[in-house]
Amino acid sequence: MQTERHGNAVVVWAPAKVNLYLEVLAKRTDGYHEIATLMVAVGLYDTLELKEDATGEIHLECDEASLTTGPDNLICRAAVLLRQRTGCARGARIALTKRIPLAAGLAGGSTDAAAALAGLNLLWNLGLTLQELVPLAQELGSDVAFFFSTPAAWCTGRGEQVASLQLGRPLWFVLLCPGFGLSTADVYRGVVVPDRPQTGEEIRQAARAGDIESLGRWLHNRLQPAAERLCPALAGLQERLARLGPAGQAMSGSGTSIFALCRDQREAERIGQELRNGLEEGMNARVFIVPSCS
Repeated sequence: MQTERHGNAVVVWAPAKVNLYLEVLAKRTDGYHEIATLMVAVGLYDTLELKEDATGEIHLECDEASLTTGPDNLICRAAVLLRQRTGCARGARIALTKRIPLAAGLAGGSTDAAAALAGLNLLWNLGLTLQELVPLAQELGSDVAFFFSTPAAWCTGRGEQVASLQLGRPLWFVLLCPGFGLSTADVYRGVVVPDRPQTGEEIRQAARAGDIESLGRWLHNRLQPAAERLCPALAGLQERLARLGPAGQAMSGSGTSIFALCRDQREAERIGQELRNGLEEGMNARVFIVPSCS
């Protein structure tokens, strides 16, 4: 997440994420699931431009017509929470440029919420530290706190407990984002909690070592079978990526995005181009070639 001040405005670039590993450990009494996941921020960004609003109100506008901009939007909820906890009465006008696909398992809403916290902290001169912003992020949603610990982190609990992880080398991905989404709640309702969950130790070691081949072998997403039962086309998309020969491929989050882990930028560009060329005419899908964030 990059935050800059430009005149009377603050601009924040909010990255997407992919899950290299996602294990479901247990069903919690609060209705959520206990998970363990390795998340990596990638170079696909939404942009928030924030300006002071003299009325003291919070106004959100977005170039994506299907996205609600009312008080239930996580950006607006982040602004309200920040004002409540700090006693700040100032307003903001926020313009969101949406590039991260919706309902795609890339945490577009969560990264926008984190960007709003960071941007408003700067716009309103609140002076909150990272240690003070993170609890607010944890309160807002499962993935929000991760974006204060990029580029990679091991996340537990509902995903809100974050421990930074140092990548041994930059990573390259090709994202295949179908033109349809899935409800996260629906996917979790269909997940089968394993009797003996995986530990994820192998993939963490591979990530720290920068061992791409091992990373590819240990990619894992416990939610993927449930997502494929809801949307069988996802299995075909993963097979399409596998035929192009990356180090590995998997679904991100609760879907519907599928990613290929590539050995270097050249391989990512080749796979991305071949994937674009192979998409059937009229297939409403988007392909992104992205590195891990620095």
